[in-house]
Amino acid sequence: MQFIHWYPGHIAKAERKLKEQLNLVDVVVEVADARIPLSSMYPDVKKLIGEKPRLIIMNKSDVADMEKTKVLVEKLKRETECDILFTSNSDNKDITKIVNKIADLSKPAITKMLQKGLLPRPARAMIVGMPNVGKSSIINKLIKKTKTKTGAKAGVTRQQQWVRINPRIDLLDTPGIIPVKQVEQEKALRLAFVDSIGENAYELESIAEEFLKIMAEMYPEVIKNRYGFEDGEEFSLEKIAIKRNLIGQSSKPDILRAASMLMMDFRDGRLGRLTLDEEE
Repeated sequence: MQFIHWYPGHIAKAERKLKEQLNLVDVVVEVADARIPLSSMYPDVKKLIGEKPRLIIMNKSDVADMEKTKVLVEKLKRETECDILFTSNSDNKDITKIVNKIADLSKPAITKMLQKGLLPRPARAMIVGMPNVGKSSIINKLIKKTKTKTGAKAGVTRQQQWVRINPRIDLLDTPGIIPVKQVEQEKALRLAFVDSIGENAYELESIAEEFLKIMAEMYPEVIKNRYGFEDGEEFSLEKIAIKRNLIGQSSKPDILRAASMLMMDFRDGRLGRLTLDEEE
């Protein structure tokens, strides 16, 4: 299976830049997507960040199937020995928890600095994660205003910048994308589903077909109810196009439009709360 095409040079450059910036911060905050809590984590992040304290934030929990996600996150907690917090763009109640946890994880580095006779300063944290998991949106929510540029396309954050969260914490918002390796096609598929990989890396129809296969196994009722499939009727993009009257040239079903509609329905939450990872 080879649906996602990678660019090794880009991966190496991103990892090198990440390592260069680590000495500027006290703690690393990794943002992941609660709909794919395992696939949106970088398996070698410990190798990259060394002994830096790490906080994991599961974003977009408001569109995840939390019963499934929490089971996977408990497994992740045991494996990483990291604190994991849930957040979403629609809820601000988690701000205090995130700020307090960053400050707490930064205490050893701040204490060590003071013992050397250096002047006190705010704790410094780096935000990292795959594209489009909501890094900039989380920062905007924490500072309660839009200072960082955000967008729906993967990799919209271009320039390194410090953001003052409060007198205790500064965040380094970077293009600090942690890419996955080319061999991890199963994870890459799920990253494509949530729009965490640029569309130039894959064919939309192929991704949508794979998404339908997974939905047929995990959430068949969702597809049946959304697009009007009958019991026992096999899912396909062609049938979705017909049921939604997406007709192209020569009066044929428009498969590409059906694929685009299906993926947008998922990405925008119109299919409901879904979690597409499963315990390995």
